[in-house]
Amino acid sequence: MISRRQLRIKALSVLYACNRKELDDLETAEQELMLSIRKSYDLYHYLLLLLIAMSDVARERAELSRNKKIPSPEDINPNTRFADNRVIAQLRNSEQLRANSEAMPSLWTRKDKITSFRGLSRWLGTLGLSWSDHPEVVRKVYNDMAAWDLYSEYMSAPESSYRADQRFVREIITSLFPASEDLASSLEEQSVYWNDDLPFVAAMIRNALGKLREHDDGREMVMPAMYTNSDDEEFVKVLLRKAILNSEKNSALIDTHTTNWEVERIALMDKLVMQLAITELVEFSEVPVKVTLNEYIEIAKDYCTAKSSTFVNGILDKIVKEMRVNGSLTKAGRGLIGEGQDQGGMTREHKEKSRRGAHARRATTAASEGGQVSPEKAVTGSVPVVKKRKRT
Repeated sequence: MISRRQLRIKALSVLYACNRKELDDLETAEQELMLSIRKSYDLYHYLLLLLIAMSDVARERAELSRNKKIPSPEDINPNTRFADNRVIAQLRNSEQLRANSEAMPSLWTRKDKITSFRGLSRWLGTLGLSWSDHPEVVRKVYNDMAAWDLYSEYMSAPESSYRADQRFVREIITSLFPASEDLASSLEEQSVYWNDDLPFVAAMIRNALGKLREHDDGREMVMPAMYTNSDDEEFVKVLLRKAILNSEKNSALIDTHTTNWEVERIALMDKLVMQLAITELVEFSEVPVKVTLNEYIEIAKDYCTAKSSTFVNGILDKIVKEMRVNGSLTKAGRGLIGEGQDQGGMTREHKEKSRRGAHARRATTAASEGGQVSPEKAVTGSVPVVKKRKRT
């Protein structure tokens, strides 16, 4: 479920904490990383529970309308299209969603103590997921939705269908939730790990909801696994561990390629982004160089200064060129994608064709000037032997 982009960002966050001396040792840093990833997974289920809680608010308001002393026709027959949304009904029936939202005391160990906000957040994370303690947030988000033009269109549409329900819920996830300041503030207060997770998690939920089908009642709905691939957990652990262990070595490598810049003057986040990129280049032979560079340049755009991505791109490009020369960059399998290209972007095959073409042109020129060349020589690209034409 959690993408590698997000895993890289999680590793960057923990690496930053280590550099700020907030984490003392490698084991603590790794525990922090795993907890941070777990909290992203919790947020996935927490947002699904918010949809159910909003549906409950709609049901309560419909019931209050029916119980008015002098109800209007609209009160007697309220529009319950959102309250009865078929996709939310499937979520309501999901056994896995219920199981993943229950309390998990096993996450709290004897070593854990509530001595900081992080410790408090970790303890609260073991208590399970529920919006029952935050009814005001649910009502505010519901009111935002009720004032939404898209909501009016959905509620007043002439026909009601599963597709329409599905489409509207996906819009809530990707448009309403990320734009809600009340929701963002609440999530930030509830967990320090959710500061930047909402857009990522919302995109994942949108994709998952798009795969639901009308004939499914939701009971057997399968929640996505925490990691997209089986090796993602090992990937992010090794990435963080090696980045911490090789911090001084990577910092020195960056220093050698920052002409007229002292490494101490480089912004800390720029430096950490490059350290993670170098670690990934060296430690993961199956990840293509271009993938690594593109990922960290994009991360620099979001988490560093305005000009950082250009700076990071330039320094990493120099480092990659040096690694290729000294043989410290080894790629295998999928990691070889793009490795057939030289610095100018020309593949070995294209270089060979270009060389042959140059020889062919040279041969043609020689022939036009009175020389003769064997066609076989011109085709194979071997150095042609030009014979002078006899004068008459």
